[in-house]
This record gives sequence, C-alpha cells and structure tokens, in this order.
Amino acid sequence: MAKTPSDKLYRLICGLTPAEKRYFRLFVRGKPDRDSKYLQLFEAMERMPVFDDEALRQMIYDNQPVESRKYSELKAYLYDLLLKSLQAYDEQQSVAYRLGHQLQSVSVLFKRGHYDACQDLLQKAAKMARQYEYFTQLLEVLRWEKHLAYTRMDVDFLHKQFDQLQYTEARTMDQLQNLADYRKLFFQVYTTIKREAQHRGEQRMARLQDLVRHPLLSDPDQALSHRARVLYYRTLNLYHYAALEYDAFYETGKKMIGLLESQPHFLKESLADYIAALSNYILSCGLLERYGEVRETLDKLRKLKPLTEDDHRKIHRQYYTNKFVLCIFTGAFEEARKEMDRCQSEAGQFDPHDYETASFYFQYCSICFGCGDFAGALDYLNDWLNQPRTVEREDLQSLARMLSLILHFEMGNTVLLESLLRSATRFMQKKNRLYDLERRFFQFMSELMRAPSRQDQQLAFHKMQDDLRHLSSLPGAQVLLQTFDLEAWLTAKISGISFAEAVRAKWQSHQQTMRNDSHEE
Repeated sequence: MAKTPSDKLYRLICGLTPAEKRYFRLFVRGKPDRDSKYLQLFEAMERMPVFDDEALRQMIYDNQPVESRKYSELKAYLYDLLLKSLQAYDEQQSVAYRLGHQLQSVSVLFKRGHYDACQDLLQKAAKMARQYEYFTQLLEVLRWEKHLAYTRMDVDFLHKQFDQLQYTEARTMDQLQNLADYRKLFFQVYTTIKREAQHRGEQRMARLQDLVRHPLLSDPDQALSHRARVLYYRTLNLYHYAALEYDAFYETGKKMIGLLESQPHFLKESLADYIAALSNYILSCGLLERYGEVRETLDKLRKLKPLTEDDHRKIHRQYYTNKFVLCIFTGAFEEARKEMDRCQSEAGQFDPHDYETASFYFQYCSICFGCGDFAGALDYLNDWLNQPRTVEREDLQSLARMLSLILHFEMGNTVLLESLLRSATRFMQKKNRLYDLERRFFQFMSELMRAPSRQDQQLAFHKMQDDLRHLSSLPGAQVLLQTFDLEAWLTAKISGISFAEAVRAKWQSHQQTMRNDSHEE
C-alpha cells in the first residue's frame, strides 16, 4: 500500500508567524539560483489552503516527470533550512539561545587564542545565567573561567578567586538539584491528582498527604531559586485544590501570581507558569464566590500577549474554559452561546493536530442545554463520549452518563431510556464508580420512567430534590454537581420554568444572601 505523504513541512509553514516568514525570506537571501525550487515550494505551500502533495509536485516541476526521491529531497532540504532559520530567529528572542551562542563563541575564540575576548563573553554570560537562573549554563561558565585561568597560567587569579569559584559552583549545583527536587514533587502530585479528579479515593488522598509532608514543602525558604519557589507554590496550589481546601487554594494562587509578577524578566522568557497560575486563580475565586476577581483576572488573561504558539493556544483555552464556567454558573447561557461561537471561530487559527476540541465538548453541551437546545447538547455530549478514553477523562464519566439520561428524558426518548439506564449502571459498576449519588440518581430515573402520571413524576422530582440535600455533602459529589447543576434542573422541573431561569434565580438568591451577610458584618 502506498505511503501517505507527510504534511509536516506544510504544517510547519502554516504555523509560522508573519515575522518568522519575513525572517526566513531574509535568511535565504543570497542562496544560489540553482536552489530556487525550494523557495517556489515555500511560496506554494504558504498559499495552499489544504495540503495536496501531488498538486505541489506539479507546480514545482511544471508537470514534468520527476523522481520521487528528488522531490522528497527538496522537501527535506526546505524543512532543514526552515529549522535553521527559526533557530537563528529564536537566538534574537530567547535568553537560552543567546547563552548557548555566547558559550559557543567562547569555544571558537579560545581555540584561536583570543583569551581576553573569551573573558569578556564569560562575564556577560555569567550575568545573564544568574539573572535568568540557567544553572547548567552557569556551571559551564564557571568551568570555562577556571580552564581559561589555567591555560593562561594565571596563578594569581586562581589563588584569589578559586575559593569563590568553588563556592559559586557548589551553590549552583545545590540550586540545580533543589530545582530538580521541586520539579519531581510537582509532577508526583500532578500525576496523582490527574488519575482521578473526583477526590473520592482515600488511598489517593493519603498518597497526596505523604507527598506534601516532604520537608521541601514545609517553607518557601527551602526553595533556593525563583523557579524553585514557583514550583513550591504550584505544588501546594494543586494539592489544596485536590484536598478541597479552597481558602488555601486561593491564598497559594494569589502568592504565586505575586511572585511571578515580581520578576517580570522571567515572564519575557516564558508565560507557561503565569497562564496556569491565572487560570487556577480564576477557579479559586469562583469556588470562594469572589466573582469580581474572576472577571478582573479573566480580562488580564484575555489581554495577555502570547510569546509562543503554545501560549496562544493556552490563553485561548483557559480564557474560554473559565468564561464558560462563569456564564454557566450564573445562568448567562445566551452570552455563553455567543462566546462559544467566537471560541469556535478563533479555533480556526490553530493547527487542528494541536488543538484539543474535546476539552470544550462538555461545556458546549452545558451551554446548549441552558439554551434549551437539547439536540445540540446531546450531539456535543456524544462527541465527548466518542473520544478515545484517557485516565484524565475518567472523572467526568459518571456525569456524562447521568446527563445523557436527562437529555433523552427532555427530548422524550422514553423508548431508549430503559436500555440507556441499564448500560449506564453496568458501566459504573464495571468502573467501580457507582457511588451513592449515582446509585440514587439511576433509581430516580427508573422511577420517572415508570411514573404513570405527571403527578407521580412530580413526586419523584420532589423526593430526588430532598435526597440531593444529603447526597451533595458526600465526598466528591460537590465536584460533580459543580459541573452540572442537578439541583437547578430538579427545581426547574418542579416549578415549571426553564433550566436557565432556575440557574439565574438560584444565582440571584445567592447574591442577595451574600449582600445581606455583608451588611450584617
């Protein structure tokens, strides 16, 4: 069977920014004319809306027969040339690249005996490495300083500076190891949490508690660098969220943002930690009902200027994810629908290979549900359910089955409900996730299906509503109920109003209670 042509070159070209494309054209200026076909290929790929390998071959070679190997070599040459161009482009933007370039230059100058020039470069590199905490490169600078003094037989320098050099080297190695230890702790906590985000496993919480008892997490002063301190707060921030300690989740998030903003030169190098911190802070504010801070931080996130394509995707994803949560929680479903349309429109800017559409399906489902578009909600829920299963998605499996039953009930698909209920029950039992809330909900749906009259259905709704008051306090249930407001749905069915009206009424009542409490204080 013929091998499908790779589109990696096409994807690379399509992902270039206008500035990167302009730099590439400048980078290749002066190349021999005999190599001009790679420029033709670059221009043709840039203009092509959809990758078509055979059409490209015909454009480049004017419909003349050409060996497949020759065309493949042309594409490989252009790909390598683009990578060299991007490396040169990044050297102008990235501290890591500039440090690497300076150390390579030291090696070049050293071989040719330009020792004074080496010393000048090493001083610049040392200052930059310390400022940006590039410890590996700083160790290389220190190695070069000793080697340079030894080569020049500068005994006086070694006598005066050796102890200081050794101290700096030992301190830098400690900082490097300290940073590695914090990174290890962070990923241990992260992977433990992501295996089951519903917070119901006692063993899992015991494992997390053991991790956060580590001496390095006892005090931020145990962190020997800015980067390690950021990891200290990130790790605790994750733990407090998993442990449902929302005040501590908020406080550690606030401290982390303050720490990141206190060293703005690091933010010019990388925004990844800052984007994650803003997103988690928005979540913590929402959990503590600090909705003014939610909106302020959403605006800050939206206005953030990305440094990389990955930043662009993350800002897009985190802004819309959190904006949807706010709209869904407050019952602003029509606003959410408009934001959803904008989100889907902006998604066209991203490479579909790297854009995770599935992360939005559940929220799209909730938004359509709130707008009364049950068919649209079911389509998005099925899209989510049809995604390849991963450990990360297991936490929503319970809710997906429950919501599927609700949607079919709303659409009047009574014939399907019984088989869907049996299937959902078997699935939850197999996954060992048939907790009290899920078990009671499935019983409730069975009662609804068998209720002979509207009056009997109302009795079932009222009984489920009463039981939910107890069930919602069980471990893990709140996380599930925050994703879909089952209480508001039950209220809507009992009161004869729409789900959106029930959510808004609940929100307004809650806001009034908060204002009254504030006045009493």
